[in-house]
Amino acid sequence: MTALRQVDADVRYAVRLPEPDDFDFWRDRARALVQCGVAPERISWLEPHGAGELFAHGDEPLPVPDARSRPVRASRRFIEVARNAALHSDPQRFALLYRLLWRLQSNPAIMDDKADSDVRRVEDLAKAVRRDSHKMHAFVRFRRIEGDTAGGERYVAWFEPDHHILRANASFFVRRFAGMAWSILTPRGSLHWDGETLEEGPPAQRSDAPAGDPMEELWRSYYASIFNPARLKVGAMLKEMPRKYWKNMPETALIPGLVAGAQQRERTMVAEGAMEFEARPGSLKGVDEAIHACHRCPIGSLDNRAVMGEGPKGAALMIVGEQPGDQEDEAGKPFVGPAGQLLDRHLEKAGIDRGRTYVTNAVKHFKFEPRGKRRLHKSPSAKEIDTCRWWLESERELVRPKLILAMGGSAARGLLGKSVSISKARGEPIALEDGSELWITAHPSYLLRLDGAAREEQARLFDADLAAVKERLSELAA
Repeated sequence: MTALRQVDADVRYAVRLPEPDDFDFWRDRARALVQCGVAPERISWLEPHGAGELFAHGDEPLPVPDARSRPVRASRRFIEVARNAALHSDPQRFALLYRLLWRLQSNPAIMDDKADSDVRRVEDLAKAVRRDSHKMHAFVRFRRIEGDTAGGERYVAWFEPDHHILRANASFFVRRFAGMAWSILTPRGSLHWDGETLEEGPPAQRSDAPAGDPMEELWRSYYASIFNPARLKVGAMLKEMPRKYWKNMPETALIPGLVAGAQQRERTMVAEGAMEFEARPGSLKGVDEAIHACHRCPIGSLDNRAVMGEGPKGAALMIVGEQPGDQEDEAGKPFVGPAGQLLDRHLEKAGIDRGRTYVTNAVKHFKFEPRGKRRLHKSPSAKEIDTCRWWLESERELVRPKLILAMGGSAARGLLGKSVSISKARGEPIALEDGSELWITAHPSYLLRLDGAAREEQARLFDADLAAVKERLSELAA
């Protein structure tokens, strides 16, 4: 890169930032250094209170561009990402940002290159900062201190951010809690709002914040009342609310008990749903007759008819879907609509003969919502799947497949009695109590709802799952 203003190519410079989150200071210095043609490897970016680098020379004055220096190019995308990345705790973030800014001068479109290591790294930093800010918005909990202000009360919160996000998020809390006096204490600094003026303060310790207040019992009661066990996904909950934040949130003391209670209620629901229907039918024809007479869940009372599984008794492979669709309900046969036609194409590609496969659904009736003359698919509830599990187990007992392929979350629940993550469970066999193997994949209807690259990627994964099933069937037959 050539700049109009030339400087000594052997000189190294140290830029000392006044604050670890001062993006504007970094931007001004970086712009001037680029205009003076100072390459990235000749600059040390130092945070306040840092030990510096071995070869950083703080007494070397920074060069100043003259009027002939060409303007610095920086895309809007770069500025947006850089503002967040600058708040990260990585000590090399400012060097990374300068290197990327330097490269932008010769390649203005570099931010569009997702394969570039610098671009990927700076976007990862920015993403981590956004996530940290989101956690701060969600998990700051104020506790009341009596008699701390002229108004009689003040609210104090303790939070431990991973990055330098405190000042960047001050306006959020000023807007949201404008009418009360509050302080947010963190190991990286503190904020204090009196209803009119925001002030910054030094870092704090956990012991500086109050341990609790009388309002927390009311909040815990409210939280327990809105906790919905039917929507509980422990893995997703821990991803969104990591345990590191629990110690500062009064409601989290309730979570282990609430989770345990929800899981017990789920087990009870499964047991009640898969109730004993006196005796299992002794033939597939008997199952067919029984499901047509079944009204033990609301789906069986709709304007539809039961759809029995199809395929030879003794099939080595059983494929289980969610429920019949509109066309399956009309025809009385499983997988004859768009999803079934797509399944047939992928089965043929994998070398799996559908004619030698038993195909059925976890739920035997079509659940729908009427819209004029149309019937729109509606997903069955967990209890409806668990109730119909009796019939699916009856089919399994009669067909006795060596391998079962569950397509979608409803099918997996119908076979396991619990909800699972498709992305985590696919690709590996699950041993069942009767000695058969369960494999899990997506439902073909999921592929139909996607477009473009997303559909191609999911189709690739679906084909890979079917290929693995085909290979395992060959091994079991050997």
